[in-house]
Amino acid sequence: MSRPTDTSSSSEPDDSSPEADLRTRMDSETPPDEVLDELFATIQDRRETLPADSYTASLFTHEKGENAVLEKLGEETTELLLAAKDDDHEEIAHESADIVYHMLVLLAMKDMDVEDLRAELAERR
Repeated sequence: MSRPTDTSSSSEPDDSSPEADLRTRMDSETPPDEVLDELFATIQDRRETLPADSYTASLFTHEKGENAVLEKLGEETTELLLAAKDDDHEEIAHESADIVYHMLVLLAMKDMDVEDLRAELAERR
């Protein structure tokens, strides 16, 4: 399965991948219960500053608009289903993280945040 890299068809990781983009900001010492907040803060920062070499920023400026993120969510969902079918735990974790990342980008695009997600989940308890 390919790793997300950018909006091109390449399957090799590069410096514009979501992983590389976010590793530059996220601290490996972040407590687990703060990871989503830190990730979302990084996404918001990329949205505001639009660094030229940032995969995240490219999603906010893509010529397809939000369709670029929606397509990535569809692609990552398919990859997650295939990983689950193959019972590949490493890939299940990887693809799940990709879905969460792209979902957070979508929330930012819609002027929502992690608190909106938490509130909805809390209502479902």
